[in-house]
Amino acid sequence: MRITLIRHLPTEWNQNTWLQGRRDIPISQLTEDRIKGVIRNQDKLIELSPFDLVLASSLSRTQQTAKVYEMNPIIEPLLDELDFGPYEGRPKQELLNDYGLAWSQDPLSIVLGERVYQLEERIIEFLAKYNQYENILVFGHGSWIRAIISYAKHGTINHMNQITVANNECISLEFMTVR
Repeated sequence: MRITLIRHLPTEWNQNTWLQGRRDIPISQLTEDRIKGVIRNQDKLIELSPFDLVLASSLSRTQQTAKVYEMNPIIEPLLDELDFGPYEGRPKQELLNDYGLAWSQDPLSIVLGERVYQLEERIIEFLAKYNQYENILVFGHGSWIRAIISYAKHGTINHMNQITVANNECISLEFMTVR
């Protein structure tokens, strides 16, 4: 199974380095540079298509990004961003100051608005739910995408915060299909 992931286009909160989590923040205005990035990704998507499914989280920023790509996604709550609890709407640096090395080296030990290991459980559930499909396109969120990359490479999401994924970055991952 191949999963192609596109992180949502930037929001005002991304530009301010505020954590969004489950807050339903819309994408920012499209600039010429952002449109160029979408066009570059669309060329990649043509090479990777056809897709069996196009999915987006229940948060509007992923759905708005899919619409910019002229896609009509199915809404999948398993793709929702990590719940950052009291850190949502606050600068990411505050979370980094409070959790230090645990954030980068042992995020599974952290409890925010949800236990970080619940994000891993959602990824495992997602992979099981969509295992029968060969080629999926996902419009998702930074933590979720970093977590599934970590899971694909290491079998755990515990390395997720050692990975960087930019807004509108397009990444493809291969997973073994169990039939």
